[in-house]
Amino acid sequence: MLNASFYTTVAHIGDLPADSVAEVAFAGRSNAGKSSAINSIALHKRLAFVSKTPGRTQHLNFFQVAVQRFLVDLPGYGFAKAPLEQQRGWQSLIGGYLASRAPLRGLVVIMDARHPFTDLDEQLLAWFHVTGKPVHVLLSKADKLNRSEGTLTLMKARARLQELGVNGSAQLFSSLKRSGVDEAEAVIRQWLELPKPSPRERVAAADGQKKPGFRG
Repeated sequence: MLNASFYTTVAHIGDLPADSVAEVAFAGRSNAGKSSAINSIALHKRLAFVSKTPGRTQHLNFFQVAVQRFLVDLPGYGFAKAPLEQQRGWQSLIGGYLASRAPLRGLVVIMDARHPFTDLDEQLLAWFHVTGKPVHVLLSKADKLNRSEGTLTLMKARARLQELGVNGSAQLFSSLKRSGVDEAEAVIRQWLELPKPSPRERVAAADGQKKPGFRG
């Protein structure tokens, strides 16, 4: 698993880490399970804060997974209860980051598997498409679907990405069941140019998951 640790919070474009080499950003609707997905992939319970109030993340949160390599948690969209002026500030921060951040290698978009490709999801994909950088869609909360529903949802998601002309891939994902974590991690490692974990690291990660109190 990716061994991530909190690095910094950024409220202004000018404060982005200057020495970063590679970054993978996470975006999604505020109630799609973004924070839970980050925690599962990074093998932490509370690396990204899981709030009962969607839209709580307001800044860019950087988590370091290796020297000069980061996961970046973007503010959720579509649910935040905040003054319009503040929401515009977040949009400017997110937009400026996604459009111009040179170290950004790819975007992970978390969508609720029961309601994927909302208008806001597709607006984000269309906007990010111009950067030419890849997208990986996590169809979260896949444990809410049975096997046939999951298969059909994944097939439709991949077809929709093609229809939209997105340079992207998609997978089913469940933080609760920890399913799809290895697949997501493999994509992120490739983007960040990180080596595959050794068998010993895999065993250590598995042991960590079994410790009392760990919920992913």
